[in-house]
Amino acid sequence: MESKQRTLFFVVFFILVFIETIIANFEGLQTLHYISKPLIVGSLIVYFFKHNKHLNTHTKKFTSLALIMSLIGDILLLFVYKSEYFFIAGLLAFLTAHIMYCLVFLKHRNPTTKPYRFIIILLAYALGLFSVLKSGLGDLLVPVIVYMCVILLMAVSAFLRRGKVNALSFNLVFIGALVFMLSDSLLAVNKFYEPLVLADFSIMFTYALAQLLIVFGLLKQEH
Repeated sequence: MESKQRTLFFVVFFILVFIETIIANFEGLQTLHYISKPLIVGSLIVYFFKHNKHLNTHTKKFTSLALIMSLIGDILLLFVYKSEYFFIAGLLAFLTAHIMYCLVFLKHRNPTTKPYRFIIILLAYALGLFSVLKSGLGDLLVPVIVYMCVILLMAVSAFLRRGKVNALSFNLVFIGALVFMLSDSLLAVNKFYEPLVLADFSIMFTYALAQLLIVFGLLKQEH
């Protein structure tokens, strides 16, 4: 039964992603974004609530908050064409979501795992990205720097679970955190540097995949 539910969820989830990244970009169908985009994370919330009974209270609570804040961020970013304030509010919502994920991951950190080499790699990546973006950031310079620091912390927090949780849970969450970082990087380059080819597809697909990997990785985590 659980296997059938998971398969059905995957079908629905990727149909929603297909609608959001492909169908809703056709002329005259853009209003579909207002339905398909919130439903992507919305479907994950429903699935997580139905299958998280084996998880500890801390993981359930903060993962739920991370997903809810992500959903709020998705909705806010639908209205950026009306005002830049919607982008700032969406940024704050996703900033909060990343912090919630940090709290989830750090609950199961392995104190013997040394993240120093990984941190150096992340810092090199972040500095390279920042050098590309900085001229276009304007008044958002400080908020973007803060956001970058938090998502790097989220990736490091995911890395620190290595050896503390089972391999499948670690791999799914860690890859999900890296893909989330990639998605935010694509969004930043597209907004602050220059428009990317197939930006809507690449940004939303990597975002949806990241959330999916993190949620399923956490569901594979033992109590």
